[in-house]
Amino acid sequence: MQTISFVNLSLTLIPLIFVWYFYKKWTGEQTDILYSTVRMVLQLLLIGYALLYLFEEKNSLIGFAIILFMVVASSLITLRNTQEKTLKEYGTILLAIMISGLFHLILIIEFVLELTPFYEPRFVIPIAGMIFANCMNVISINIERFSKEYAQTNDFYLARKISFKAAMIPQINSLLAVGLVSLPGMMTGQILSGIDPLIAVRYQMMIMTMILSSAGVSIITYFLLKERL
Repeated sequence: MQTISFVNLSLTLIPLIFVWYFYKKWTGEQTDILYSTVRMVLQLLLIGYALLYLFEEKNSLIGFAIILFMVVASSLITLRNTQEKTLKEYGTILLAIMISGLFHLILIIEFVLELTPFYEPRFVIPIAGMIFANCMNVISINIERFSKEYAQTNDFYLARKISFKAAMIPQINSLLAVGLVSLPGMMTGQILSGIDPLIAVRYQMMIMTMILSSAGVSIITYFLLKERL
């Protein structure tokens, strides 16, 4: 695979600076994009070195700790975008992400990929990251839309209907566009690394169905818990 030099990589900052300028000008927020970009770079460098260690050691306890950290961190990031920043709301978000995420992770690594041994960090960690990030994003959109709709209508079920549909739009659009408009990340990466395109397609089908269903299950779980708690 073609290696990207840090000099060439820095060229991607040019359009990002353009976006930052207008984001600052139109929204008044000067630090959001800068902070998130710096944090992204540091986090990816850190996880890059961490993955080198994990792939060599294959310690299942460390892997479990990382997955638990993903759940906690994604829940905290989701809570950051909500108006109701309470322990109860955090617990609801945490359970919704954990239940949906772990269910789909076990389904994929145990029954779809049939990994032997069960814990293979080269597969488990990236797939877990995709699942929990997807749950985090969709619940964030769902809660934000639900809060606005409920504040206007004071109707839980109407707000739930509207927010559920809105939160699922990106996932549904992704399924409709794949192969026609876009070649998604996993498939593109595998093709660039020399994998047979037909094998890459199977993996991408697995990821796309996982993304849609994990998003839906996380929202369903969130609302079922919210009704009862």
